[in-house]
Amino acid sequence: MCNMLLSFLLLFSWLCSSATASVSYDHRAIVINGKRRILISGSIHYPRSTPEMWPDLIQKAKDGGLDVIQTYVFWNGHEPSQGKYYFEDRYDLVKFIKLVQQAGLYVHLRIGPYVCAEWNFGGFPVWLKYVPGIAFRTDNGPFKAAMQKFTEKIVNLMKAERLFETQGGPIILSQIENEYGPVEWEIGAPGKAYTKWAAQMAVGLNTGVPWVMCKQDDAPDPVIDACNGYYCENYKPNQVYKPKLWTEAWTGWYTEFGGAVPHRPAEDMAYSVARFIQNGGAFINYYMYHGGTNFGRTAGGPFIATSYDYDAPLDEYGLIRDPKWGHLRDLHRAIKLSESALVSTDPTVTKLGNNQEAHVFRSNSGACAAFLSNYDTSSAARVNFGNGQYDLPPWSVSILPDCKTAVGGQRSQINMVPVLRGFSWQSYNEETASSNNGDSTTLDGLWEQISVTRDATDYLWYLTDITISPNEGFLKNGQFPVLTIFSAGHALHVFVNGQLSGSVYGGLSNPKLTFSDKIKLGAGINKLALLSVAVGLPNVGLHFETWNAGVLGPVTLKGLNSGTWDMSKWKWSYKIGLKGEALSLHTVSGSSSVEWGQGSSLAKNQPLTWYKTTFNAPGGHAPFALDMNTMGKGQIWINGRSIGRHWSAYKARGNCGTCNYAGIFDENKCRTNCGEASQRWYHVPRSWLNPTGNLLVVFEEWGGDPSGISLVLRTRGSSQ
Repeated sequence: MCNMLLSFLLLFSWLCSSATASVSYDHRAIVINGKRRILISGSIHYPRSTPEMWPDLIQKAKDGGLDVIQTYVFWNGHEPSQGKYYFEDRYDLVKFIKLVQQAGLYVHLRIGPYVCAEWNFGGFPVWLKYVPGIAFRTDNGPFKAAMQKFTEKIVNLMKAERLFETQGGPIILSQIENEYGPVEWEIGAPGKAYTKWAAQMAVGLNTGVPWVMCKQDDAPDPVIDACNGYYCENYKPNQVYKPKLWTEAWTGWYTEFGGAVPHRPAEDMAYSVARFIQNGGAFINYYMYHGGTNFGRTAGGPFIATSYDYDAPLDEYGLIRDPKWGHLRDLHRAIKLSESALVSTDPTVTKLGNNQEAHVFRSNSGACAAFLSNYDTSSAARVNFGNGQYDLPPWSVSILPDCKTAVGGQRSQINMVPVLRGFSWQSYNEETASSNNGDSTTLDGLWEQISVTRDATDYLWYLTDITISPNEGFLKNGQFPVLTIFSAGHALHVFVNGQLSGSVYGGLSNPKLTFSDKIKLGAGINKLALLSVAVGLPNVGLHFETWNAGVLGPVTLKGLNSGTWDMSKWKWSYKIGLKGEALSLHTVSGSSSVEWGQGSSLAKNQPLTWYKTTFNAPGGHAPFALDMNTMGKGQIWINGRSIGRHWSAYKARGNCGTCNYAGIFDENKCRTNCGEASQRWYHVPRSWLNPTGNLLVVFEEWGGDPSGISLVLRTRGSSQ
């Protein structure tokens, strides 16, 4: 009883204070300056585009009928090293929010600071993993101290810039934590204690706007719990006096290297949103409205592709994707015409047939809105409602903003048009690392990769010598020994005496890998070099900070006179990164520090090769991409800026067939690219280009033919 009384008093205090503030809530809506609102929101993540793109993205979102822009706050981008903050370029959060305000839209700021988001390490900086005694996202002192410090940093920055709605700014909602409910369920009491602490900490920061916890059924008052998913129409808040919020309505799904590309039909997306609103929904956010690009090494997973297009209404390049954008725009118009009725009352529901319903909202002032639903996946239905008849397509909701008149598409075709081919390439061969170079560290046994690299690079060399006696039997019979390597992932290249013996790699469902093959050894000292490659750190999972990467063994050599050697506890030398990285070959000054081959000396289809070329930028305004279909795996830079990882050689697995919009959608339902590259084209922002003399650098791990690389324009044309 005492706990119940305390909960009531906290809620009463919140509601009373909200009476004089500009943002509050009741069970029907978010209340802004005393007015109930049905809010349409869309996620646009500022680091996944460029500042030059932001105004256009925001305007297209507004034109599409959005009221709110939602974004995460990316801790590892803002505090890359402990205590040193960065808020510039793509991480200029204040500029982004002020641009949203200038466009007349609100902001939902998801501070987290855990974001998931298929972002490297879930948004946590890697240094956080090495704070003594830390355990992520639980009732742990070191973690809570670091999390609170960063959260306060962001809140204080927003306050200093007067960006909360109560200060005249655009921020109407903030989020603490992110999809923590399933984690809490797994870890029990420490999770519950952490949830309570996080809520109290956030509310205590006095932002003047409500806080949200998504996928958190026990979100403590006054924090609002919210739903994430493909469908949320049956979701109910944990208290009757809280509004029904949908913080992530998934417009598609992410692309993984090695996976087919998911697409969610516009009709199903609109159907799910209309059902949510007809069941009393007050806030809907599209995740994503613009997905953008995982520039640099920001993609998590591991194995998340560089493209984060997400089949969003605005595509990766910022172009309108129809019919989805236009279909949703028309839906938003109908919802807004119904708003006065929607915020006034709960709906009355009546059956119109076996799979048909009417949800009717009537206000005391006479406003009326009706949602006529047909849940049948295959058959249209003609229904009687009021004084009229209405034809309802299968798997659809028709909206009548005046309870009489139904409010309804356009389609476009995306083209990739080559504009530059036949670059004049030069090549530089990356050296296989050697422990004799003096820039390596020798240790006993096998060490976990990230503990050595601190994720400063994808690459870590594991080096050791294999001494073979002239008396070994395989030297006479030619039956070379078998080298077996067990690795925690994510990719591995094996070199013996400077020659590539083979490559292996994992995948999103299982990043671990095994190399097992005969290797050619000679009498005397043989140089074994293992290049372990990370492909993004995990972004989700129970205590993912404890997950490992790299060669952890065992490493064995089988087929010797004395049997099988276990090399796991030998002395191994470690070299962080590539020589080309140390020389900054991706920059103008760095690339000038070495001799490059060209013409007949140009390396093709060779592993560990750097390529460079220069080009002039074509005119116009359409966005650019690089067609990397003839390359294998590696990274790309334009004028020193990292486009991201390319991996065109990882072909998409799975089944790609016909797609019917009707029926329950999931990420395996409507897919493309099976048997082709999961990602062929890589976004090149126009603002990263100069009119002339642009430097393009590609590092190729596997071997590819750079003569097939082309620069293409991404254009949108109409089709019937």
